[in-house]
Amino acid sequence: MTKKSRIDNYADKKFGWFPEGLQEIAISNDYVIGIYYAAFSSTLDPWYMGNVVVQEQSVGSYFPVHSEPKDILRKFSAKVVGVYEIPPFEIGVPHDLKERQYIIHVAYPLEGLDTQFPLLLTTLMGNISMGGKIKLLDVIFPPKFLAEFQGPKFGIEGIRKQLKVPERPFLTNIDHAYTLEDGKSLFYEAAIGGADFIKDDESTAGDIKYLPLEDRVTTYMEMRDQAKEETGEDTVYFVNITAGPNELRENAQKAIDCGTNGLMVNYLTVGLPVVRELAADESIKVPILGHMDFAGVYYESEMSGISSFLIMGKLARLAGLDALVYPSAYSKAPFIRDKYLACAKALRYPFGALKPVLPMPSGGVTPGIALNLIKDLGHDIMIGAGVGIHSHPQGTRAGAKAFRQVIEIGMTNLEEAAEDLEDYLDDHEGEYPELVQAIESWGKAGIKYQF
Repeated sequence: MTKKSRIDNYADKKFGWFPEGLQEIAISNDYVIGIYYAAFSSTLDPWYMGNVVVQEQSVGSYFPVHSEPKDILRKFSAKVVGVYEIPPFEIGVPHDLKERQYIIHVAYPLEGLDTQFPLLLTTLMGNISMGGKIKLLDVIFPPKFLAEFQGPKFGIEGIRKQLKVPERPFLTNIDHAYTLEDGKSLFYEAAIGGADFIKDDESTAGDIKYLPLEDRVTTYMEMRDQAKEETGEDTVYFVNITAGPNELRENAQKAIDCGTNGLMVNYLTVGLPVVRELAADESIKVPILGHMDFAGVYYESEMSGISSFLIMGKLARLAGLDALVYPSAYSKAPFIRDKYLACAKALRYPFGALKPVLPMPSGGVTPGIALNLIKDLGHDIMIGAGVGIHSHPQGTRAGAKAFRQVIEIGMTNLEEAAEDLEDYLDDHEGEYPELVQAIESWGKAGIKYQF
């Protein structure tokens, strides 16, 4: 039998108000832990610099009038609970080393926090975001804090139930049109070819003049109904409703009234607090897809900002997105493999009671890349392709069929096909005509189809 958890009164009285502590103080339901990369001059003491950070982010501007300072500090001050140098020098520091690098753990008491995104982000990365070489790598949220977030309404399981697709990877197509007639044709052909989802481009946002929201939802959903009658398969239309807070809600309601079965938001330009309110709205009964644009502003610097793991992982899930577009390791946007895998983990691994989010790693996806995505991430993913589908020599319908054939191969003969897709197709002559045509066409154009 273990003793009831307690704190030694003497230690708490003497040292509990310090802006430092041991890691154990943070392993409780009462602290959010921020994990940072930081680099300082080799002449500076890292614990002192950590204290500067926590004071700036919590009680730094506090000035006692009637309150007891130690009581306030004990209750509201953040604490540096870990400073780990990289590399971990122990018996000496090179004399010519001008800068030392650290991983710093900071525990923020929930007493001074709120579960609203603005205060949370201000606390974790407010003024210190302008303090030089410091980057927020991760945040550890206690169960009590996570319980205040609803998270995704649908998540992976809910989307599978909506589409009656129990296991295989999904196919998503991007409908980037500038006229309603073009968009209508592309939508129908992609749906009839087997696209599970069709989404607007991130630039086709809200009630844009050249493609008014009501017109495109009404028209595209008519195409969805026609395709469903012919194929027996459903298609979700993620209509991009991105706008300011008030107009965003109006767009969402307008799109739902017109019959849409999905919504899309450029979640970082709209803002996490706004997305959270949208996702929590009980009248929104369709899944929400988030698009990654603007994310690089947060994560691309290795010395500052917020990690991709957070901005395209944990925070997106906290906000309540059901699916998320983000870069793959094989995309046109540079993104290293371990980061792309880490984002998928943050979207899908157990995270309190929050439902897992459907990842859509994307950016110039070809059939060979699609096989890589399935091999890396399994079946609970979206395969997102735009030009890869529309550029098929036989048109969009054949392009969608080619990708559905890739998904079928990924479900049945992944290891064999992933070694060399072209050889695999030679061995299965006549089984995948649209896929063979696509690869031959790209080969003639000098486009690499497989990594």
